[in-house]
Amino acid sequence: MRAARRGNGDAGQAFPVYVAAIAGLLFLGFVYFVVGQAGATRNGAQTAADAAALAAAQDARDQLRDGWIAVILEPGRWEDFLQGKAYDGTLACQQAADFAGRNGADILDGGCLPLSGAEGFSVTVQTRETVGRSLVPGTETRHATASAKAVIKPKCNFTPAEVPGPEVTEPDPDPTEPTEEPEPEPEPEPEPITGLTCDDEAWTIDPEDPELPDVEDLFTVRLAGDDE
Repeated sequence: MRAARRGNGDAGQAFPVYVAAIAGLLFLGFVYFVVGQAGATRNGAQTAADAAALAAAQDARDQLRDGWIAVILEPGRWEDFLQGKAYDGTLACQQAADFAGRNGADILDGGCLPLSGAEGFSVTVQTRETVGRSLVPGTETRHATASAKAVIKPKCNFTPAEVPGPEVTEPDPDPTEPTEEPEPEPEPEPEPITGLTCDDEAWTIDPEDPELPDVEDLFTVRLAGDDE
């Protein structure tokens, strides 16, 4: 009888230990869950920033090609388009905001800016979800932020063909009066435009039936590190 009582007493003493161990495991599981959620939120912020920066750069790249096509028969106006300078940054940043929203984030005020020293954009976003997803007191107003840069690299060069000067003719020493009005000379047909090279590939633009490089032939768009 004494042994039975001793056994019941040991079980009663062990029960609080089991409860404490289970409570500790549940707490650790909760902590790991919250840490995982915070990490996922931060990763989501970086994904949104990357997508937004690329969207801005790609929109600017598309604007550049459209603008270049609009002046395709005026090679004197090509330079700003081929060098990646003639685009509307506001429109490009609107695309960035759209892609950030698709990834659960918003661009901060002044968070979409042109890069300094290169063509492209720097974008900073903030997640709509809080870091702790309101599971941990004090995280209700803490959001994850992240930044990304995307650059536009021109791939083409244009060297205008030399234009020959006007012919110099000697005056007729014994001019005669014309008997009839000379017929007007026909308009010369536009010559093919040469001098465009993209990644060492030469392009000839036929004004009558132009075959034009695709946007990927004209520019490279990629994410950039902080050192660029």
